[in-house]
Formats: sequence, structure tokens, C-alpha cells
Amino acid sequence: QQLGAVLVHPYEDPNVMAGQGTAALELQHAVPGLDAVIAPVGGGGLISGTAIALDPVDIPLYGVEPEGAADTIASLAAAERITHIVPNTLCDGLRAVVGVPNFAIIERHVLQVLTVSDAQCLAAQALVAEHMKMVIEPSSATVLAAVLAYPELFKGKRVGLIVTGGNV
Repeated sequence: QQLGAVLVHPYEDPNVMAGQGTAALELQHAVPGLDAVIAPVGGGGLISGTAIALDPVDIPLYGVEPEGAADTIASLAAAERITHIVPNTLCDGLRAVVGVPNFAIIERHVLQVLTVSDAQCLAAQALVAEHMKMVIEPSSATVLAAVLAYPELFKGKRVGLIVTGGNV
């Protein structure tokens, strides 16, 4: 207060969501004609921003969260935020409970939220390191893990993956 500082919530703030949504704008610019986009779900800032960025172009958006932190899927099934789940996942960036405004955006704009196991995330992380020579965190590897785990959803489609983070 004395310094005039303002608390900016890491995922419930509209400016944070807008900033994170620029990744989807960059993706659309770099790869036109996408049939779907997949983003990780933790507190919901990235997927909310992605949903808002994709809304005008009507590209289906999927979310993915680790099995051990699947509060968003539980919340969608209950039609209300479930906040009592204690996360148990190595995807430390996705351990946050989905935020209030984020959940409302996910309910309206995300086609489906999928889950993947920690083992699937580690395998996807290794594939990215081997084939793309990139270090990504397990939280970010969830998106590739989802494509590999649910091939029937993505077969024959041009799918954009929001990959962020090198927190390893």
C-alpha cells in the first residue's frame, strides 16, 4: 500500500488472461487453418485468454489437465467450482484450482477438458526434447500427451498446441 503497488492475480486478472491469449493469436498468425487448439488448464488464465482469442474465429478449444489435479473436469461435471481437490501431480504449474472468472469462460468456450497421467506427460516431454530439441516442463507437455492419448479426437486435424514454460 505505501509503495502504491497493486496486486495482480496470476490467472484471475483480465489483463493476465488477455496477455496469455496473445499466444493463441500468434499461433493463428503462424499456422492459419487450424481445426483445433489445445491448452493446459491450471488456474485457468492461459486457457481463458486462449478461449477469448479464438472465439471470433470459431476454432474448437480443448483443455487438458493432469489426472492428479483434475478440479476443472470435476467442476464441469458438477456445474460449479470444486475447490477441495488436493493436487497430486508432478505438473506443478497446473496445481492451482481453477479461478472463478476462468471457470465461467471455460464453461462457455472450451469444447472439452481432457486428462492425462504424469507418465504420459513425461513421455511427451521426452518426445519434444528428442525431436524438437526443446526443454518444456511437464505442465506444458500435457497438450502433446493429450494428442497422443486421444488420437480419435485429433486424427486428420490440424491441431495447434499451446506449449509454454521451461520450469524443469
